[in-house]
Amino acid sequence: MLCPGLPVRAATAPEQWRGAAFEGDRAALERLAAAGAKVVRVYREADAWVLDEAGRLGMKVVMGLWVEHPRHGFDYADEQAVRAQEQTLLAAVARHRDHPALLAWGVGNEVETGVADPLPLWREIDRLAGLVKRLDPARPTLMVVADTGMDAFRALAGCCPNVDLLGINVYAGAVFDLPQRLREARITKPVVIAELGPLGQWQAGRKPWGAPVELTSTEKARFFTSALAFLEDQPQIRGAFPFLWGAKQEQTATWHGLLLADGSQTAMTDALAAAWGRPVAKPAPVIRGIGIGADEFAPGAEVSAGVDAVAHDGSALATEWTVRAEATDLRKGGDAETPPPRIDVRVLQADAATVRFLAPPAAGAYRLFITVRDRNGKAATANLPFLVR
Repeated sequence: MLCPGLPVRAATAPEQWRGAAFEGDRAALERLAAAGAKVVRVYREADAWVLDEAGRLGMKVVMGLWVEHPRHGFDYADEQAVRAQEQTLLAAVARHRDHPALLAWGVGNEVETGVADPLPLWREIDRLAGLVKRLDPARPTLMVVADTGMDAFRALAGCCPNVDLLGINVYAGAVFDLPQRLREARITKPVVIAELGPLGQWQAGRKPWGAPVELTSTEKARFFTSALAFLEDQPQIRGAFPFLWGAKQEQTATWHGLLLADGSQTAMTDALAAAWGRPVAKPAPVIRGIGIGADEFAPGAEVSAGVDAVAHDGSALATEWTVRAEATDLRKGGDAETPPPRIDVRVLQADAATVRFLAPPAAGAYRLFITVRDRNGKAATANLPFLVR
């Protein structure tokens, strides 16, 4: 039987949800709708304003109900705290259950992060999901977990009968063997890719001093194109939410955001629009290559770097070159991070393709951020880690 509230394209083939995980403002939400998204996923009640705006834009909302994490200090052995959380969550359901843009309830997000045995937490999520269903039996419940391996999947297979859809946050190549892993774990309920992303900073290759190497926006766009095309043909997958329609500091300011902080769209947003049936006429610049003279420099030494980028119509591009310290405020599970400081360096020469500057005088790890812009306001991004010592 299909879960209540799930859109249906045929008697045996529920239509997949097409949209993105969202943290942003009204302008960003309008851009998401214009790209062809039909569903938006938000994480907490603070984003309940999205319900009204999404309804106006013809979209539906997977409304997040935040469930606290033990790694943040929440004690699930504290009955009073657990009861207070339950009351807060159910009050949110009562406030929003009649909203016409509401599609489903997302109960928690990776609550198990950092916990040795996640099963008790997942059972608590299931209990809360059951209470949500009593208040709103018309809409499905979704729990969201990290993709942490087969042992977790096997535990999930026999868990949580009050959860209608299993949400999994999946990054990089793991998405392509996910259907097979679900079968091996005997998970039979519908699955939503609650976060879909390219290579994460915890998966990426690293420089000798530990700095992870980020993909360019062009490489990320290629991932989204292939991943969404693959998922389209998987009957157990009921939707995929690329992460993140907005801008977010997580290792870098560009690692996971599909937009830049100023709202500029990228090759990633172009890839999503194409997958959602709205290919863009003026795509973002393509980065064909990047390079830096060396990985390590002496303090004050000359650094040279370059980018090979092209606009879709061959028109001129403009490049912003910015040096920042390597991030040190690194958190787990997407927790908020403090951006590293921008470093003022003496620029000897800079144009759209190349830059020469003097390395910072202080020893340490740095990144050269490259932002290429075209005349239509689209952007492409890359960065190059380097060490001064």
